[in-house]
Amino acid sequence: MSSQNPKPQFAVTGNGIVENVRLAHERVIMPDVQFDKYYRYEDLTNILHSYAAEFPHLVRIESIGKSYEGRDIWLLTVTNFATGTDREKPALWIDGNIHATELAPSIVCLYLLQTLVTAYGNHPAITPCLDTRVFYICPRVNPDGAEWALADKPKFIRSATRPYPEGRESNDGLVMEDIDGDGRILLMRIPDANGAWKISLTEPRLLVRREPTEFGGKYYRVIPEGRIENYDGVQIKIQPPQQGLDLNRNFPAMWRQEFQQPGAGPYPTSEAEVRSLVQFMTTHSNITVAVSFHTFGGVIIRPYSYHSDEEFPVNDLRIYQYIGKKATEITEYPAISAFHDFRYDPKDYISGTFDDWAYDDRGVFSWTVEVWSPQSQAGIKEYKHVEWFREHPLEDELKLLRWNDEQLSGKGYVDWYPFDHPQLGEVELGGWDSMYAWYNPPPEFLEHEIARFPDWLVWHLLISPRLEIYQTSVHSLGNDLYRVQLVVQNTGWLPTYVTQKALEKQLVRGCICEIDLPEGVTLETGNIREELGQLEGRAYQPSHPTRRQSDPTKDRAKVEWIVRGDGGSTVKLLARHERAGVMRTEVILG
Repeated sequence: MSSQNPKPQFAVTGNGIVENVRLAHERVIMPDVQFDKYYRYEDLTNILHSYAAEFPHLVRIESIGKSYEGRDIWLLTVTNFATGTDREKPALWIDGNIHATELAPSIVCLYLLQTLVTAYGNHPAITPCLDTRVFYICPRVNPDGAEWALADKPKFIRSATRPYPEGRESNDGLVMEDIDGDGRILLMRIPDANGAWKISLTEPRLLVRREPTEFGGKYYRVIPEGRIENYDGVQIKIQPPQQGLDLNRNFPAMWRQEFQQPGAGPYPTSEAEVRSLVQFMTTHSNITVAVSFHTFGGVIIRPYSYHSDEEFPVNDLRIYQYIGKKATEITEYPAISAFHDFRYDPKDYISGTFDDWAYDDRGVFSWTVEVWSPQSQAGIKEYKHVEWFREHPLEDELKLLRWNDEQLSGKGYVDWYPFDHPQLGEVELGGWDSMYAWYNPPPEFLEHEIARFPDWLVWHLLISPRLEIYQTSVHSLGNDLYRVQLVVQNTGWLPTYVTQKALEKQLVRGCICEIDLPEGVTLETGNIREELGQLEGRAYQPSHPTRRQSDPTKDRAKVEWIVRGDGGSTVKLLARHERAGVMRTEVILG
């Protein structure tokens, strides 16, 4: 890990408790892999394949689908394959870059991958984690949109590049683009007696809002940088984007039509990128947690987007709050509720999102992480994450400008400069270079910011359920009869079903134990396959046993078979749970 941002790390003790430890270790960087830049698709593809080639015992790569423009959506499976296949271990899903301009999440995934493969074998938490569990890492869900954002002449769209809705194409109005060819899309300010903005007396680089009854000054109209098609010399319209999809509104959880939820697509999973994710997750029932990385905000968000906390099963809400508290302890990001703390409209809600679908339809704990907060970097504390953009004091603007001057060497906020616009004539370009300073961490800040997350992700996976064999026994009953007993237990913190929502919707089968008899040995009593139900974890215990406390062995289950056969015969036993893993053992009759 980077020495710039030391964080608590974790180890698993002999009794299975995850504890904080400190471990100093150097981060080994593969040649040509840097964490202070954003990679185009071809370079990212080469890097991901190089990890699979360099660490074949830990990393495998596959395409889980194609984007709209035909690019592969790469998925890396990271585990110690010598200890079992990925399907037989509890898993954590992580993805990034579902939105076009949100590029840092791809590097979050890359940094996690680097941390896992270089620390395996000497890290007290990562080594047992990869021996017993698996990461599914999808660094770039939306490769097409990212290519547009990273182009030499960038084009910023919300998400997918497919034209949508059909028939919304327009040849009238402003098209946001880099009109002067400097690789940035800034703002344009136009002198206008009826403009809403004026130059700040405190700081002449800043524009401030004109007072409601203020007249007689010099005012400006502010619009995005771009060209205006079919300009009539009077009206400036903003063209609706031809690429109006939002892939994070296309998931089948409270999906709503376009008139209710813009960007939702014609039907749930209509988009290839979303369909690829849904198909993978629904065919990998070993996934116990899903984390989707976005930018920006500097927060870790939990469901629901469309329900208040009152709609949660009580235990699920408590576990979400506990995990969120741990996330804040490790990452320093506050953990918040989407519905209560991150709504864009106080009288409406968003729907069709990945984290809502993963929790409500798949029954796993899921999170959306908004990487990077310019406000926090500038020293603005305890602000409301959505409301701030509607209303905040001038002092906040001044703090941001000081941060730009002192930490960004003035590269984040561009002083206004004249430009001869092809339709508007003389205008000025300037303001925040949002792609550099807001949408993503500036490259020189990137590694420090993303180094926050591997410890939390490893911790989160280590609390997953884990099926283990508690004991086996063989007891001779005489006359070539033997009682074979298998006891299994869940050594994970979470129960095998993971969430109460999964129980409510009957999404998870119980633990299954099987006996495999050699030739000449017959089963006299019991079934070849026995379903034992769910096994509890330790998640629901209080912080201290200060009142009457009882710890029944709900984490264990027992099955017995009576078999007939010769002494010395080998009987194979198997225990499996789709979310808690698979264990195998053998016993000798005798």
